[in-house]
Amino acid sequence: MRRRRMEFVFLFILIAAVYMILFTHVSFNVKLFFIGLYIFVMVVTMFSLMLENRFAHETLLWMYVLLFFPVFGYVFYLFSGQLYLKGYLFRSKRKRDREEWKSLVTHVSPPDLSFLNNHQQSFAAFAKNASETTISTSSQTEVLKNGNETFTEIIKQLKKAEKFIHIEYYIFRSDRLGTEIIDILIEKAKVGVEVLFIFDAAGSLSLSNNEVKRMKNAGIKAYPFSPLKHGFFNQKFNFRNHRKIIIIDGEIGFVGGLNVGEEYLGRNKNIGFWRDTHMVLKGEAVYMLHTVFLLDWEYVSGEDVLQERPAFKNKVEHGDGAVQVVASGPDTQQGIMSDFYYSLITSATESIWIASPYFVPNQAIKAAIKHAAIKGLQVRLMVPAVNDGFLTQYGSRSYFGELLQFGVEVYLYKKGFLHQKLIIVDGDMASIGTANMDMRSFHLNFEVNVFLMGSLTIDDLVTHYKEDMKDSDKLDSIRYNDRGFLERSKESFARLFSNVL
Repeated sequence: MRRRRMEFVFLFILIAAVYMILFTHVSFNVKLFFIGLYIFVMVVTMFSLMLENRFAHETLLWMYVLLFFPVFGYVFYLFSGQLYLKGYLFRSKRKRDREEWKSLVTHVSPPDLSFLNNHQQSFAAFAKNASETTISTSSQTEVLKNGNETFTEIIKQLKKAEKFIHIEYYIFRSDRLGTEIIDILIEKAKVGVEVLFIFDAAGSLSLSNNEVKRMKNAGIKAYPFSPLKHGFFNQKFNFRNHRKIIIIDGEIGFVGGLNVGEEYLGRNKNIGFWRDTHMVLKGEAVYMLHTVFLLDWEYVSGEDVLQERPAFKNKVEHGDGAVQVVASGPDTQQGIMSDFYYSLITSATESIWIASPYFVPNQAIKAAIKHAAIKGLQVRLMVPAVNDGFLTQYGSRSYFGELLQFGVEVYLYKKGFLHQKLIIVDGDMASIGTANMDMRSFHLNFEVNVFLMGSLTIDDLVTHYKEDMKDSDKLDSIRYNDRGFLERSKESFARLFSNVL
């Protein structure tokens, strides 16, 4: 792409100009030439940025970064601030995925949603038109709380596999848990079970090459998503696959917040207890989740597997409410997960309960939360008391003041690290999956969530949320407003990076 090549030429020019101006003894006229060259690059870059028609404050922020952080600011902008790349880099995948989804949906009968109440139907009407996937009333779901429940069930079901295991993870480590699962996959591959394995190249850096070779030698097909060694100059490495998916024999699916590693079982002493939520799917929703995986598989492998896929047959006899699997990312409609969160929140008539490890909402979601609180709805936000990063912790806290002002209840989970991504509305609608409430999940990451309407599973989510409240401190607005100057400074500094968190 001509524009990307020019951007790296500009980077080289900026580096050369700074070097010539600051570190050489050339004549004044030569230095003046390089100063002019530097200014020219900045003007062209900022003009190009302006033409993208972003929000004014966001455009100005990137302009300030470019102006006040020579070279480093440009590098930061190059790999974190360019939304147009999302549309270009995954254009072919997005086009192919839409065609596949369109073909799939034409063979699926529209569900009868008359059993939903008014506000559920309001959200369902949006969900039906906004996503490529369909709403299912022939599915069952089950909540798995934390790592012990989740991996006990995953390992049990993996051992039962007879036809295929399709697995996709953001983080997959070569530790005790990861090795145990790899051993099962190898054992299954040796007896003829098809095993397809996708791991994110950046998230799974700790997955050793020896383990990957061991899997391949056993007949497992394994591919990294967006390999880092090919991603620097095309900038793909900034777009990561954050999905966590397992499909077994087309009969059962797993999706949620838990990656594969010892820390997700609470065995990392530095992190401590890990609070997370995963989900088991059965029935029609498995077919939708499996389609998300297979589209990713076609992208990383180049294989055309969907054309040979058998027709869907595993509907459950008694569905549990309405279920929709929603994929988001650079390969889908821009901001689709943010739109779903916004629609879910604005459909509320009584309560909104949110749990997220990283809370950096966009303007629309922040406004929806504030308006709900002003109307008198019960709005609760739960985040970890201690986060796993300086910017994420203080970036999230920078929003607490304005939320508390409008009556939002903020809870700081103190038992360990809270990692679940959960929204419960009115006790009868919910979202659970991989997408955080932050800009990276909304715009950069490949994500997948499950949305529930009128499902009995939501009762379990409500029960678990109430239990988590007992392990949390409710933030007092007076105490928060009395925090020191240093804390305020940290929050304000971290918020500057909210668009890339």
